[in-house]
Amino acid sequence: MALRVAVQMDPMESINIDGDSSFALMLEAQARGHRLWHYHVKHLSMQAGRVTAWAHPVTVKRERGAHYEFGVPVELDLATDIDVVLMRQDPPFDMAYITATHILEHIHPRTLVVNDPASVRNAPEKLFVLKFPELMPETLVSSDTREIRKFREKHQDIIVKPLFGNGGAGVFHIKPGDSNLNSLIEMFTERSREPLMVQKYLPAVRQGDKRVILIDGVALGGINRVPAEGEARSNMHVGGTPTKTVLTERELEICEKIGPELRARGMIFVGIDVIGGYLTEINVTSPTGLQELARFDGIHLERNIWDAIEAKR
Repeated sequence: MALRVAVQMDPMESINIDGDSSFALMLEAQARGHRLWHYHVKHLSMQAGRVTAWAHPVTVKRERGAHYEFGVPVELDLATDIDVVLMRQDPPFDMAYITATHILEHIHPRTLVVNDPASVRNAPEKLFVLKFPELMPETLVSSDTREIRKFREKHQDIIVKPLFGNGGAGVFHIKPGDSNLNSLIEMFTERSREPLMVQKYLPAVRQGDKRVILIDGVALGGINRVPAEGEARSNMHVGGTPTKTVLTERELEICEKIGPELRARGMIFVGIDVIGGYLTEINVTSPTGLQELARFDGIHLERNIWDAIEAKR
């Protein structure tokens, strides 16, 4: 049965069709005969109990410069006109993002929202992972300068990052002897009241940061992301190079431990980050990696994602 699918994501003209996972999901949905609409989160509204969005009917194709075609925009009632909403806009995970989860919660699960909006709200990537301390490197979440300094004294070589950032933005490697920690804390606290995440630096990141993709709680593939020379971050947004990889026993063990929790929370499409056998993040907002995995291993996990969605519908 054809599904009516609304994709809540960033502007279509800005996406990279060779790397964007939302685009891969849209291509697969279209190939299965599902009807697609696209809307930006700023066009999401709620009034008198109705959740609506001004959305364009859209068709997609893998052609640079002509990868989408919009129809005339319409106002959709997301509870009655749509079967599935893909919540795929990129973070930052700010109050606007949180508000969107609250609004979409009013239609889920009558209209299936992927991932479950309440679970997305309650599982930001750098906080949800703290449920599994035995799988992580030593980690501190705090705004207290004294605690951050104590953590640095203990570990010397540390990573400091904003709690709700994305794409590697604002991630700093503070090496032993680096005198910039106090200035860095001051800069962060002037910009935001949010705590910082501080982690023991893992030298294994030089060999790569694994992105492992789980569908409905099951690990089905992964890619390695190798940081550029002189760079501590492996995110592809900041020059990390994706490479082919095989999941290790330790990585599969991590997935087996967190998988049941993801499945219970309605997290259909999740990407976790693993460095040197340590879990560092659980990405539930807008995971990536589908197209890279398809290029390296010929595995098209967008098909598995739609199999899972169709089974739930």
